[in-house]
Amino acid sequence: MTSTPPTTTRTEAVLATERPTWTGRFRSRAERSFPPEKLLPDRQPAYVSSWIYVFGALTLGAFGVVLLSGAVLAVEGPAWWHVSRVGLYVNSLHLWSTELFFFFMVIHLWGKFFMAAWRGRRRATWITGVLAFLMSIATAFTGYLSQQNFSSEWISTSAKDGINATGAGAFWNVLDFGQMLLWHVLLLPLVVGAVIAFHVLLVRRRGVVPPFAAASTVVSEPYETALLPSAAPAGPAHDDFGPEVPHNEEAP
Repeated sequence: MTSTPPTTTRTEAVLATERPTWTGRFRSRAERSFPPEKLLPDRQPAYVSSWIYVFGALTLGAFGVVLLSGAVLAVEGPAWWHVSRVGLYVNSLHLWSTELFFFFMVIHLWGKFFMAAWRGRRRATWITGVLAFLMSIATAFTGYLSQQNFSSEWISTSAKDGINATGAGAFWNVLDFGQMLLWHVLLLPLVVGAVIAFHVLLVRRRGVVPPFAAASTVVSEPYETALLPSAAPAGPAHDDFGPEVPHNEEAP
């Protein structure tokens, strides 16, 4: 009895000869690196309930308020936040949300530093967090220069000589209000937002760093139970918390 060879349709033949596109490769790699269960997990380890893990989320919340209040200030302009009562309120909201943003971020960074948050292939997560902190300092500095009051004038005049001494004053003029305002409302927020977004993606991919094991929970087992029977030592055995116990004898 002869078997007929399988027939190949035209569509299957075309798909077999097509080369994968860069969009397909990008999608496949993104799905492997960031599966849905990691991007939007429905459960977290028990140790995440500790208060030290809260400050990362608080930093993101404060950052959201900074962006929203800053967008309103950028739309209305400097005259509005100096004259209008609502403008003064939004300006104060922007200022104090920035203060809370740095407060939460500093506690978050110090907490992760003492937890050695770069453990478990999390070096990139730690580095992006530090970069976000440094870029946020530059963003806040340009914000102080964009206030259009005596404080911004004093800060820019005091910083001018130091920045000029580094050579950066050739293209970064702190006395130019228009340049500092654009850096503050457009360029630097985009960079900070991108770094923070990448940082969160890395946290989702690698997971939050676990705490160090408590010393009281580490119990050394006797060699008789820790080793295989064939690998048990011939001499007297002992554990780390009690006297030596000879083999085949019970402790008193």
